[in-house]
Amino acid sequence: MTNKIVLSDVNLHYASVAFKERSLKTMLASLVKGPGGRKAVADIHALKDVSLSIVPGERVGLLGHNGAGKSTFLKMVAGLYPISSGKRTVEGTVRSLFDISLGFEPDATGRENILYRGLLLGLTPKFMRSIESEIVEFADIGEFIDYPIKTYSAGMQVRLAFAISTAVGGDILLLDEVIGAGDANFMIKARKRIGELVEQAEILLLASHDFQTLQSICKRGLVFHHGQVIFDGPIGEAVIHYRRVNHV
Repeated sequence: MTNKIVLSDVNLHYASVAFKERSLKTMLASLVKGPGGRKAVADIHALKDVSLSIVPGERVGLLGHNGAGKSTFLKMVAGLYPISSGKRTVEGTVRSLFDISLGFEPDATGRENILYRGLLLGLTPKFMRSIESEIVEFADIGEFIDYPIKTYSAGMQVRLAFAISTAVGGDILLLDEVIGAGDANFMIKARKRIGELVEQAEILLLASHDFQTLQSICKRGLVFHHGQVIFDGPIGEAVIHYRRVNHV
């Protein structure tokens, strides 16, 4: 099977009620108010008619202002967000590095969470047990690995999450910004690990505001603007186009 990403006229909408209401009670109250209630808010059209293909060997940078659609695009490719219309084809093992601290069970130990997080990544308990010692060594949080996650500092949680999420590479690697993973020594290890994953991946998608990083890693750039891909071409030209559109 050839690893690839092919999108044809892909649209993605968010239900506005998910953003507008702060609780179930206020949501239900607004629904029973009828036409005389508050003004309706239209659903958010997060991705608009996106058509493109990405093949093995490509390193693609995603540019755009905050809210332009970069992160939504990555999560759609990862299969986390269902599309509203169009066709999405993603062939290959996908590994993503965003929201890496999600999926922790606070009352369970770090060691137990290694297993839980592995299951969320689609890996088997047997496989997670086989790489547990490597993850523990990389996270380097000492005896806290056998303490509940709720006793961890924020930095310790990020270190363990990063160690788990990057323990296994994939054919298609999705990165959202550069990971801040703790102290200076750990950051050196983290950057090296990311570099190894990038080298191993057949396809890389990297969303970042760091143009220097994008231009050093990627050859192709996609510029997002209000949910649309308004430029698709060489990364250097993509940076120029982004700056022109956003007046920076």
